[in-house]
Amino acid sequence: MGNIEIIINGNIATIVFFHPASNSFPSNLLKKLTEEINSLNNNDAISIIVLKSLGTGAFCAGASFDELLTVTNIEEGNKFFSGFANVINAMRNCKKLIIGRIHGKAVGGGVGLAAACDYTFATYKSDIKLSEIAIGIGPFVIEPAVSRKIGKTAMSEMTLNPTEWKSGKWAYEKGLFSEIFDTIEELDSRLENYINELSNYNEEALVEMKKVLWEDTLHWETLLYERAAISGRLVLSDFTKKALEKFKK
Repeated sequence: MGNIEIIINGNIATIVFFHPASNSFPSNLLKKLTEEINSLNNNDAISIIVLKSLGTGAFCAGASFDELLTVTNIEEGNKFFSGFANVINAMRNCKKLIIGRIHGKAVGGGVGLAAACDYTFATYKSDIKLSEIAIGIGPFVIEPAVSRKIGKTAMSEMTLNPTEWKSGKWAYEKGLFSEIFDTIEELDSRLENYINELSNYNEEALVEMKKVLWEDTLHWETLLYERAAISGRLVLSDFTKKALEKFKK
């Protein structure tokens, strides 16, 4: 269930993802998102990518809890969490600037997606939370991307308070969100103007700027998969299995 749609308008591509469970990500959607980002990266007609989700509710609820419950061995766990590593590395390696439209709440991997965008638009209702510790794992794969935006101190504040929502204003002040608005309508109006202006700039300069923005992250090619292995092991614990069942209910 769920889908990903690509909308192309001139040299601007919009990736729209959807899943009925609050726009969460099962592994098949993570794989599809990675493939679409890599495909757009190789499309010379595209210079700007917008990442958004459908609806007016959550932006992204992170990993699919239903699928996590089906993990029975380390290989399956490693493979699932490597899905988020693949997406973040695809966003990092993409030559095109990726602009995030974070219209609503983001949890776990959803926060990671927002952090991996090069520039983000959000609303004051775009609250964020890292709930992983509460279910016996941790935001290991997305941590480098989140810490890169908000710093280790703010990252630890979120991680070690896994049941606490941080407001959209907090996320904006910490640097996760680039611009913030009262309403989705105001967000979309500014987003449209911004990407239209950005898409008219020197594409070669934008490509070089993307390289600058992601300096000193080459080691993520191995780091994120090492982190995925940690989560893949922890998800098999009795603590996590019981916590996931509780959250599901």
